[in-house]
Amino acid sequence: MTNPAAVDFSGQSVFITGASRGIGYGVARAFAQHGASLHIMAQGEEIHDAARRVSDETGQSVTGWTCDITDSAKVEEIFAEAGPLDVFVANAGLEAVTPISDRSKEAEAQFRRVTEINTVGTYLTTRAAVPQLGPGGRIILTASIWGSTAVPELSAYVASKHANIGFMRSIAKELGPRGIRVNAVCPGWVMTGPALNTLREMSRERGVAEEVITQEISAEQSLPGVQSADDVALSYLYLASPLAANITGQTLNADRGAVQG
Repeated sequence: MTNPAAVDFSGQSVFITGASRGIGYGVARAFAQHGASLHIMAQGEEIHDAARRVSDETGQSVTGWTCDITDSAKVEEIFAEAGPLDVFVANAGLEAVTPISDRSKEAEAQFRRVTEINTVGTYLTTRAAVPQLGPGGRIILTASIWGSTAVPELSAYVASKHANIGFMRSIAKELGPRGIRVNAVCPGWVMTGPALNTLREMSRERGVAEEVITQEISAEQSLPGVQSADDVALSYLYLASPLAANITGQTLNADRGAVQG
């Protein structure tokens, strides 16, 4: 029988990057709704509005931090100030269309920026979080179903998410002896702002209507329909809970059956 207390995070401190909107905001709300106090980070000042909204809704303590996650010194400073953590969610990332046929300097800069944020930024924030996590600590990365498959015209994003999964598996081995579990959630299509931007870019690059692409996405899923950030957030709660006490070094696809196996 499932113990209801298994998803009670009262008295626990959770740090989530990329939490001003989309999946990260949904994950923040979910943890706060289940009793956690939060530290949430994003690059823009809107993170402070997000912190107020979550705190007002749930009554939990929510601290907002503004930071570019590729700024190593600033990242270290913030995590040191935040103090001891129970859960760290490395969610911040950048999604952009980067067709290999585009030889412009702008395309090269975009590829580098996606890689820097998604791969190096994930490394820097996770590295800063580890000293704040004791035995029983949990790290959850936001990867993607495209971290184990592929999609055209998103090579930078796809490569970075493959890297995230490899990174997760490696540090799960490294941190296991210290009692820290490390896993990744791999969302499929979630209609957040970044996903809608990608949809528009793909539509423009392919010269087809956005509806055509959304129909293709739905056709790949075993379950029809589109999931929300709140839907995906439940996977993070599970991996952070005692229900997943024996799970580490794993990916959890939250994709309505788009990828199987």
